Amino acid sequence: MSLHTLDHYNPPPDEGLQLLYADDTLLLVDKPSGLLSVPGRGAGFDDCLIARAQRQYPEALIVHRLDMATSGILLLARGPVMQRVLSLQFASRAVRKTYTALVEGKLTGEGRSTLPLICDWPNRPRQIVDLRLGKRACTDWQALHYDAAKACSRVALQPHTGRTHQLRVHMQALGHPILGDGLYATAAGLAAAPRLMLHASRLQLPHPLSGELLDIHCPAPF
Repeated sequence: MSLHTLDHYNPPPDEGLQLLYADDTLLLVDKPSGLLSVPGRGAGFDDCLIARAQRQYPEALIVHRLDMATSGILLLARGPVMQRVLSLQFASRAVRKTYTALVEGKLTGEGRSTLPLICDWPNRPRQIVDLRLGKRACTDWQALHYDAAKACSRVALQPHTGRTHQLRVHMQALGHPILGDGLYATAAGLAAAPRLMLHASRLQLPHPLSGELLDIHCPAPF
């Protein structure tokens, strides 16, 4: 979520850095929902994941970001050299990310969405599908389970591009917006969850020094 839409910010309590993996080159941490990845603009938006991490690891630097409402695995570099190396891995698509989401309605099977996306500028930070002017976006999705009692489906999502709100807009365009999404859910879907039900649950990347595959899992808290 962009700070253009925020008139207040109530980050979750700081209960300590939730480390998933650490060595001399990188950190993998579990970011809670409701916490910014980096500081926001203006007063009152300083508390964020990187600030909390730097209290324990002063050399930690951000490599990528998660939306404030999204929880899960975030990769941090230990120092500027590793930040450049890891950023290049993201740019070359050497990093594979998997998200878990709860979406409205019954979704079955699997598929790929390649709908191009662009900012809905008068209504930013909303993004919209634009077949003529939109930028390329690609998401693989797989339905995992349908909860008939709650009328929602658990899905696995793998983005192959990194557009703003990509997973959220692609699921909305499929007719299955993510529960708790203040920008894209229906009124019922927004009321059905206390937060955005989107979690970065798996991250795979070659270690920047050894080349060995790191495969980090962080189960969704929902």
